[in-house]
Amino acid sequence: MEEITQHPKAEPTSNAEKAPENWTTGDERMTGAQASYLKTLCEETGEEFDDSLTKAAASEKIDQLQNK
Repeated sequence: MEEITQHPKAEPTSNAEKAPENWTTGDERMTGAQASYLKTLCEETGEEFDDSLTKAAASEKIDQLQNK
């Protein structure tokens, strides 16, 4: 009986969400989109906007502010 193995890219979103601390580019400066969205969230929640965050830190801050 032949075993059928699924192609690793058959479900492209199965591992699409990595924790920010595991991102290979997480220590790079946050993207323009992140900065824009984070600035909006900061204004809405009364938090101070920090434009020096990394991609990973910005992602975590966005998640935190979305839960407020």
